[in-house]
Amino acid sequence: MRGPEAGTAAVTAGFAVERLQRLTDLLRADVAAGAIPGAVALMIRDGQTAYFETFGYADRPTLRPMQRDSIFRIASMTKPLTVAAALMLQERGKLLLADPVSRYIPELRDLQVGVETADAASGERRMVIETAARPITVQDLMRHTAGFTYGQFGDSLVQREYVRANLMDPHQTNADMVAKLAKIPLAYQPGTTFEYGMSTDVLGRVVEIVAETSLDRFFAEHITGPLDMRDTGFAIRPTEAHRLAEPHCDAAAGSLPARIAYDPARAVKWFSGGGGLLSTAGDYARFCRMLLNGGELEGARLLSRKTVDLMTQNHLPPGLEFGTHTQELGLAAPLPQLGQGYGLGLGVRLQPGLSAVPGSAGDYYWGGAAGPYFWVDPREKLILVFMLQELDVQRRTRYRALLRALVYQALL
Repeated sequence: MRGPEAGTAAVTAGFAVERLQRLTDLLRADVAAGAIPGAVALMIRDGQTAYFETFGYADRPTLRPMQRDSIFRIASMTKPLTVAAALMLQERGKLLLADPVSRYIPELRDLQVGVETADAASGERRMVIETAARPITVQDLMRHTAGFTYGQFGDSLVQREYVRANLMDPHQTNADMVAKLAKIPLAYQPGTTFEYGMSTDVLGRVVEIVAETSLDRFFAEHITGPLDMRDTGFAIRPTEAHRLAEPHCDAAAGSLPARIAYDPARAVKWFSGGGGLLSTAGDYARFCRMLLNGGELEGARLLSRKTVDLMTQNHLPPGLEFGTHTQELGLAAPLPQLGQGYGLGLGVRLQPGLSAVPGSAGDYYWGGAAGPYFWVDPREKLILVFMLQELDVQRRTRYRALLRALVYQALL
């Protein structure tokens, strides 16, 4: 949106045009300075598109320009869709959040926990095995209290086992992934610790088993199809490869991380419920609109209003510990001292104060390791989808804070 049309849309949606220009100027300057290759920002307020701008390049080396319909690897922004899929199955009486996961995946019965100790004299680390004090529940998978972790974000002895088992292998199936995971001790006792990790990937396997279909097919038939999210899936058609947005490749690192470097036009085998989807800003905004509308969009009802309420409320109990990877989440970390919590597949803001970024109590949000970010503010009837391919943790965290600051300062 450019020119008079953009200004009229912004004013109608309750924004000051000259103040929104600050966001535009910042992103254009950062593209010109080489800080980011490009981005897409889409803002919807009270059902109206207030801002839809593209910046820079979908692929800087070839100078291919960014388009509104550029396709992005959305990484962990996959998680809310996987949780929504499982909640749809609960609404149909197929599962319950309180069910033990072993009801659906027997391999995850009688799990063990790896407790790390260090020799006082030598400092040598050892793993002591304990029996899990209680079973993992479906709710634990949705709120990251199952005891799973990510292998690539630390060097604990359990995380070394994750790396050794190649749990991010793009050539595995969800069944293969769970079979590997079942042989590795949990990083924490179930229900004791929020640790961002592979819980949602396991949930994706639960969906497959309960629905008796693959996760990609369930998404297509029950989420992306009904919501008309035509460009959202675990792969893109080879004829659409020219629309793919690419991140900076750090020459010093040698190559992109395996989960980012794969060819999304290939035949997919692993439908990762924790991070495998590709999407566009417009598509993902339709999923957000469905949530903001209480589970329905343009006649397609995916979830009941009360289920959306359940999904977007805090599910972290008092006294919970937070794992080592939580700090990697930056301002998105669901820490009580930041006035934040975690719902089912989403971060949630519990109160207006404490957080260093603007927002409203009750807003919910998440982002992905490849750079994208979204938030929904029900109080302001506001949706923001920001598509970026940025692998540097500090840089993408800063953009998420800047986005909130520059969007809210422009509200009339």
